[in-house]
Amino acid sequence: MKAIWQYQAMLGACVLTGSMAWASTQPACDKPLTIHGFETCADVDAARAEGKLVVYSPNVEQATARTLKAFEQLFPEIKTQYVRLQTGALYARLMAERRAGSHMVDVLNLSDRGLAEDFLKQGGYAHYPTPQLPHYEERFRSKPAGYFTAGTLIMAGIAYNPNRIAPEDVPKDWPALNDQRWEGKISVKSANSGLQYTAWNELRDLYGESYWQAFARVKPRPFDSYVQQFDRLVNGEDAFAHTAQYSGYLEFRKKGAPIAFVAPKGGLPVIPEVWGVVEKAPNPQAARLFLDWLLSADGQKVIVNEFFVYSPRADVAPPENGLPLKEMKLLTPEPDEWPTYVAGRKAFVQEWGRISGLRK
Repeated sequence: MKAIWQYQAMLGACVLTGSMAWASTQPACDKPLTIHGFETCADVDAARAEGKLVVYSPNVEQATARTLKAFEQLFPEIKTQYVRLQTGALYARLMAERRAGSHMVDVLNLSDRGLAEDFLKQGGYAHYPTPQLPHYEERFRSKPAGYFTAGTLIMAGIAYNPNRIAPEDVPKDWPALNDQRWEGKISVKSANSGLQYTAWNELRDLYGESYWQAFARVKPRPFDSYVQQFDRLVNGEDAFAHTAQYSGYLEFRKKGAPIAFVAPKGGLPVIPEVWGVVEKAPNPQAARLFLDWLLSADGQKVIVNEFFVYSPRADVAPPENGLPLKEMKLLTPEPDEWPTYVAGRKAFVQEWGRISGLRK
């Protein structure tokens, strides 16, 4: 049975149980160093000597670059690089590199926890219990803790251009988009998207197999980036964006774009984006230092401000103009269900290809 997260109680419990969590999340060192306001178990001098950090991430380029720049401003000796691909494609590239014996990445960010579970099973993550772990509720940590941690929360709903959709046509729930009036006028994310895969599972559980069968008849168009989805709404190329990122809506809204967002009555699928240090990272101390900063309150504030996403930390505020998490009905797998997502992904890719018109 899928969980509907009750964030108000959960995030409060995150603070209350911090001392209890510490017993099961002892940091990688006995006495973490406090530097620039955050605790780290990295060898900072060694990290500076390494002088480089490589991050793999599915996030948008500009915000990723600004986030890494914020880290560089604290540690100018460490030059950062990143590779950006949608999660499925990123993971395929990573695995191909590792099969070839090539180890190029230091920190891995995935928007599909199922793939993170698979990478953990294959020994891909280094065990590094960051001193920041006590600030993250158990469901946001790998099991066992210290391999990867959810650093951001991303939810999906429905987006549209209010200048082009009449008020009476604004959908209140997901099934409203299955109306044949919208045939060829709805965008979705591609099969490489971790958010799309989670939405596929959650909405199928919520409405049954018939939901996606009906949705296929409106002939949705897939795109790799939420930026493409929202640009098409602004330009009038599509009526609706299905599985529209709430973070993308907040970003475009801040820019003044004519975009509106619907939080469907059935709920919003949510994914925890996870971060971890990669085993055999070429710059392991820089990787540890970056992870500690990213998961600290200051690092999380940078992430929230740059990407308009939500932090799992109770001491970090929502993004600008974002609804409090307690006001959202969020849909997500139970913690012990994430590993099974790996097994179902291949079937999803094939079925999503048929639904989105990329294969027959």
